[in-house]
Amino acid sequence: MTRIGIILGSTRPGRNGEPVAKWVLESASTRTDATFELIDLADYPLPHLDEQFPPAMGQYQNAHTQEWAATIARFDGFIFVTPEYNHSTTGVLKNAIDYLFAEWNNKALGIVSYGSVGGARAAEHLRLIAGELKMADVRTQVALSLFTDFKDFRTFAPGEHQAASLSTLIDEVVAWSDALAHLRA
Repeated sequence: MTRIGIILGSTRPGRNGEPVAKWVLESASTRTDATFELIDLADYPLPHLDEQFPPAMGQYQNAHTQEWAATIARFDGFIFVTPEYNHSTTGVLKNAIDYLFAEWNNKALGIVSYGSVGGARAAEHLRLIAGELKMADVRTQVALSLFTDFKDFRTFAPGEHQAASLSTLIDEVVAWSDALAHLRA
């Protein structure tokens, strides 16, 4: 069975991303074509990249890196849930991505972003990063606006149209994850 990790890319106290990630998981969990699991970066307190060797060498020295690598290696594809900070994704998400290389290769990536402009610039940065890691990013993106998909900028209340976008995104992530399986073999 195809395994998709939903990565919650914010660790900020009171973060808006937690209800968003749970919404993604709840929607995905109704499917029978893949299994889905929430990966909360708050559960992986990675320091700033502290490995001696470049990740592409796969010579991880630290226990926290080895644990993170084993987690990511279990999955066939990912849905990243990210806010937009300063026209990009979060530092904690970028750091977690930078720790690894081969574990990301030939896997699909979908993006659910949020922010004042729907997190569009964070998503674009993730697409650039994904290309370097040999990941296939899917076209559909769920862009949640702090103005229309959150009440008072805090309480998550997605517009009805967002459910259809999320369903399409999940369809694409599962399909691309399946299509890339022969490259991961």
